[in-house]
Parts: sequence; structure tokens; C-alpha cells
Amino acid sequence: MFTMDEIFQTIRMIELEHFDIRTVTLGLSLRDCINPDVNKMKKNIYKKITTFASNQIKIATEIEEELGIPIVNKRISITPAALLVDTLPADRVHEIALILDKCAKTVGVDFIGGYSALVHKGFTRGDMNLIESIPRALSETDRVCSSVNVGTTKAGLNMDAVYMIAETIKKLAEATASTDALGCAKFVVFANAVEDNPFMAGAMHGIGEPEAVLNLGISGPGVVASVVKQHPDIPLGQLMEEIKKVVFKITRVGELIGREVARRMEIPFGIIDLSLAPTPVPGDSVADILEGMGLERTGAPGTTAALAMLTDAVKKGGAMASSYVGGMSGAFIPVSEDQGMIDAVKEGALTIEKLEAMTAVCSVGLDMIAVPGDTSAETIAGIIADECAIGIVNRKTTAVRIIPVPGKKVGDFVEFGGLLGSAPIMAVNKFSCEKFIKRGGRFPAPIQSLRN
Repeated sequence: MFTMDEIFQTIRMIELEHFDIRTVTLGLSLRDCINPDVNKMKKNIYKKITTFASNQIKIATEIEEELGIPIVNKRISITPAALLVDTLPADRVHEIALILDKCAKTVGVDFIGGYSALVHKGFTRGDMNLIESIPRALSETDRVCSSVNVGTTKAGLNMDAVYMIAETIKKLAEATASTDALGCAKFVVFANAVEDNPFMAGAMHGIGEPEAVLNLGISGPGVVASVVKQHPDIPLGQLMEEIKKVVFKITRVGELIGREVARRMEIPFGIIDLSLAPTPVPGDSVADILEGMGLERTGAPGTTAALAMLTDAVKKGGAMASSYVGGMSGAFIPVSEDQGMIDAVKEGALTIEKLEAMTAVCSVGLDMIAVPGDTSAETIAGIIADECAIGIVNRKTTAVRIIPVPGKKVGDFVEFGGLLGSAPIMAVNKFSCEKFIKRGGRFPAPIQSLRN
């Protein structure tokens, strides 16, 4: 039960500190939709998604109104689509993305994720065809998100896939050049991808998941920033205790809402993702939290340590509030979606190299990074390989969502709009890694994988 004091605290969080439920995501298996006839498969997919998600928007909206807590996004994640398309002709694979987009628009969700492939040890024909279709699929749809997992701690890193993905990103950027490569904002490459991620662009419904499930992602950077500002001088250990307390509270509220949405949709509740997910709105920034801890600017010496402490406090507070914590659960640092991060880049405090260091201790990785349009596929592959190596060696999820914007150079600015925000074009290292990338092959699993 919630006390009156807790209820008033929650109202304050919503009205003054930007607390919201970032997403309620319906996870849905499409394995029973597989058919060698493309048209029959599309019909199966449309029927299943529109049936299970028919009342998702209605129920989420009703709960928003009843409890007064905003639910910003309603989303769907599906079985990794590469598992569905092995028998399809290569030139028709993109039609799966088109039918997913139609489903999303029919039921009214913001995004549908899972146009994805898992290639950490190699490719099937379906994997290859799906990856090759990504530029067309994401340029011809509005609400479809895509991801590819190229490495795991147990398997190592598929360097052939890394290079292929880098070339795919370049093609996707060109295919969506008229919108400043917006298609690249809907695509992410992972190491150690999780099966129950409710956040886009990487959401997918893993093969270990049930037929249908409701996963929820909360968002509370503004709430945590407020707590930090209220305690400007206390030792860091005590400050982490204060952060744990407030994360405990917002996690309890989040799970209450997630379970109620699931109950009314008559599907199981899955997990709550604790990740602090910022927005471009002032006061809703992870960078603001770090600077409230005592950094002059995010990117200054001490930034990685501050982020590590913040992430740990978030995990500990959330784990005390719920036994069903999953997804990423930490702190996101997307440049274009966090006004504090944008400001730090503009002032020269934050570089790609510093962001890479920070990703060793945060939820995901290099997220919503805009770079010059003439950045080579080999350089992008090197950035992906570096980031994935951090995840593989440290047994955590890492990812890259990088946007080479055609015609843009360092110092320019791009506007994506909405939650995707805007981004300064960041400089990349000018030295080449081409020969290293073109060796190909597979980076073997590190010794940490031998844990049985």
C-alpha cells in the first residue's frame, strides 16, 4: 500500500521533476506466423499483432487518466524478424517491415521493434537477407525499429558482421538523407543484446520469452537530479543512499502501472526496466545529475566514476523495489536526447572517446551520436568494434546508434524532433583502421566466457 506522503511525493515528481512512464511495451512472439508464402505470412502477422494489441492504447490511456501519471510511449516488440524470413526470397524480405509498420499504425503504437537479427557467431540466409534489406525497410517505414546483435561474451565478436553493419549504416544514411539520416536513429547494433528490452530502437521479443508479455520502462532523471541538488555537500556514499531511496519509490510506482496494464490486457507482466532515460526537455537530463554531483561539465575528469556510482545506485534502489527488474536498468547517455549532453559536446567537454569510456559503466553505449557524413564505413566499424569489445569483456550489454549525416561536418547541427532531439556533429578520430577491419573473421570469446 502507498501512504499519503508517498502519493504527494509522486505528484511532485510528475508536476515538477518530469517523472513519467517512458514506455509500456507489448512483447509478442510471431513464430507461429511463419509461412513460406510471403502474403500468407504477412496476413498472419497482421492478424496476430492487431488482435493482441487491439486495446493497448485504450488501456494505457485509461490508466494515465485514472492515476494521473503520464505514459509517454506505447510500443510493441516482436520475435527477431530474421527468424521468420529464412524461406523468403531476398527481394521480398522488406515486406515484413512494411506489414509491421501497417500494424503499428493500425493499433496506434509509437514504434514496433524487432526487425532484428542475431549474428554473433555467423549468418543464416535469413540473417543476411534481413540485414541487406534494412536500408530499404527503414527508409520506407515510419514506426519500425531494427537491431543486430554482433557479439556476446560467450561467442566473441563477429567482425564480418561488424563491417557489414557499418556498410548498412552508410547505405541507410544515404537512403534517408532528406531527413538528415533519420533512419539511422531507428537502428542499433548490440553486443550482449537482452531479450526483454522495452526501449527503442533495440527492443525485441527474445526466443526465451512467453507468447505475449508486458514490459515497462520508467524514466526519472529529473527526479534524481532534484534529489542531488537538494544535497549539494554530503559525502558521495550518503548521496548514493538518497538516490537509492528515490529510485525505490519510482520503481514501485512503475511496477504498479505495469502490472495493471498487463492485467487489463490479460497477459503476463514481464519486467520493469529501471533505466534513467533522458529527454531533450530541460531538467530531464542524466548530464544534469552528473553535474549536480560536482562536475563542472559532463566529460570532465571524474565523469566515468560519477556515472558508475549513479548506475549502481539506480540498480540497487530498483532491485529493492521489484523482483522483476530486467531490460537494461541503469542510465542511458544518448547525446541528442539529453540537453546536458548536447551542451557538453558544444562546449568541447565531451568527445566520442570520453563517451566510450562512460559506456563501460552505464546501461548501453554510444547512443544517438551524429558524425560527419563522409565518415567511412571502416571508421564506423572500428567504433562499433571498440564498443562491442567493452561489452564482451565486461559481460554487459553495449550498443552503438551512430548517425553519419550526409552533407554535414563537425560544428553543424541536426534536428530530429520529438524524443530524438537534436545533435551536434561530433568529430571522429582521423586515423584509419581499415586494414584491421578488413581482416574479418571472428574475435574469439574472452577467457571470462569460461565460467561453467
